[in-house]
Amino acid sequence: MRIKSNQFRILIYSHDTFGLGHLRRCRAIAHAMVDHRTDISCLILSGSPIIGAYGFLPRVDFIRFPGVVKLRNGSYTPRGLDISIGDAIKIRETLIRSTAEVFRPHMFLVDKEPLGLRGEVGPTLEMLKEQGTRLVLGLRDIMDDHDQLAEEWDRKAAMPALEELYDTIWVYGSEHIYDPLVGLRVSAAVRNKMTYTGYLRRDLATEAEHDRPQATALPDKFILVTTGGGGDGASLVDWVLKAYESDPSIPHNLVVVLGPFMATEAQAAFKERAARLRNVDMMTFLPDLDRVMSRASAVIGMGGYNTFCEILAADKPALIVPRTVPRLEQFIRADRMSKLGLVSMLVDDEHRSVAAMADAIWKLPNRPAPSTVQLAGYLDGFQTINRTIDDWFVSCQSEKARLELVD
Repeated sequence: MRIKSNQFRILIYSHDTFGLGHLRRCRAIAHAMVDHRTDISCLILSGSPIIGAYGFLPRVDFIRFPGVVKLRNGSYTPRGLDISIGDAIKIRETLIRSTAEVFRPHMFLVDKEPLGLRGEVGPTLEMLKEQGTRLVLGLRDIMDDHDQLAEEWDRKAAMPALEELYDTIWVYGSEHIYDPLVGLRVSAAVRNKMTYTGYLRRDLATEAEHDRPQATALPDKFILVTTGGGGDGASLVDWVLKAYESDPSIPHNLVVVLGPFMATEAQAAFKERAARLRNVDMMTFLPDLDRVMSRASAVIGMGGYNTFCEILAADKPALIVPRTVPRLEQFIRADRMSKLGLVSMLVDDEHRSVAAMADAIWKLPNRPAPSTVQLAGYLDGFQTINRTIDDWFVSCQSEKARLELVD
């Protein structure tokens, strides 16, 4: 592969159909790479409607294509345009490919979906494969229950893409904690492509410097409640508020971040309830949530991948209430992490005992921090990725020098 300049260009596809997790993970990876090397430029492809609310480091930029929404029944619909999902995918597919043609990346990192949403990344992967671009699939630590994942990947023809297209598979987790492809028929060739990077330790103070400043007045001590994007966080917020309404003696201040994708009617109702409670503050969205978490005494969340990484990096006692629909990913992660002693977990059985939630909140700030559990190397994700990038760049430069000699 000929390098046209001294810049190593990385294109990142962010699978954005529900919440904020994919975008925030891709942004964090891009920031880690450009912070590590001054000769890297990263371009993120995303359908998130709020990507512009985040700050980005120099040499990191984004292109937003039309967004889609994943419904609770697993189907998709365009987020804003009054067009068919088929037409939305065609637009996205065209934008992805044309961007790759002009940007000419040396590496293409695809988040989570091997062929993208409804195969939209497939044509670009094939084109870049022919050009010698290094193709990397990034998988979070846990994808889903293995039976559901096996059915989904068989339907999407995902495994042939791992076999035939991808050069490398990064797993953002630890093999000692979970195998994201457990229960699937995985060839030795695919296993050999897999690198467990470790979890992505978030440098909360540094990341927050690049977000837009927030004039957020916070209590000196508080428990942070975060629902991520908020699209499915209403039951958690309702449960926590009921605990405070039923037990006014709970002493801990509460800061609740609802999430930008929570229904506006639900947001309004929650804010009205919070206004009647003496020690509950509520807001919709904070791009500098990392900074807020670093100041919290403890965290209550739903157990998405980014939330776990931020809890571990901030070293905060945490209560996780995982969702189980449409995927079991959060439940599996919370169950594994609670058994390791990293967090506590409260299962949403739909009865939602108010007494159980109140008791958990009372105890939460006094539970041990995650750092009391010794797990060597499990937060080394960015270091592993940067070492890999260094090795690849050296090999690319060597190839460039060899080709110049031949010319």
